[in-house]
Amino acid sequence: MQVSRETLIERYFPDIDRVHAYAAFLESAGIERGLIGPREADKIWDRHIFNCLPVTSLLKEGSIVFDIGSGAGLPGIIIALARPDLKVTLIEPLERRVEFLKEAVAGLDIEVIRGQAQDVRTTAHYVTARAVAPLEKLKKMSWHLLKTNGSLMAIKGKSAEEEMKSVPKAMLHEVNLDGIELGRIVEVRKGA
Repeated sequence: MQVSRETLIERYFPDIDRVHAYAAFLESAGIERGLIGPREADKIWDRHIFNCLPVTSLLKEGSIVFDIGSGAGLPGIIIALARPDLKVTLIEPLERRVEFLKEAVAGLDIEVIRGQAQDVRTTAHYVTARAVAPLEKLKKMSWHLLKTNGSLMAIKGKSAEEEMKSVPKAMLHEVNLDGIELGRIVEVRKGA
């Protein structure tokens, strides 16, 4: 049975107005500024917003999350909107994307840092990334950001299993949230 968009929004987002405002901003400024392709407007919810939700089910309550290569705020802003108990920081090197992110999170408790992941010197429980780099490279660029026992959580597509071969101890989570396409998140945990 197909679940309506509004039902999914009510189910997964405590502040419905904020997620609608972000979606509208993505559809307008996100496309105008080249962060989302012009043909993506009618796919904003399924391909971008709902696609980011499965990772939220894997994050422990009250955790600190760094989203690297945030771009248009995916998955970082979605994580923050779906899970207000988390402290989310967006890390993005490109100035025009940073300006977009700052406008998108105005009034929210989300920090935006302009810079490369390699330049950030604080740590988090989780580092998230979506469409940033292959897993092996992602691990190298973000490992110093993780606290001991923290995890890199990479949102991946159908190639997830293939990418995992390059990183020892990587674990695949296939998350099936009701009404949302199967999410594939590869986790690499930083041991003690």
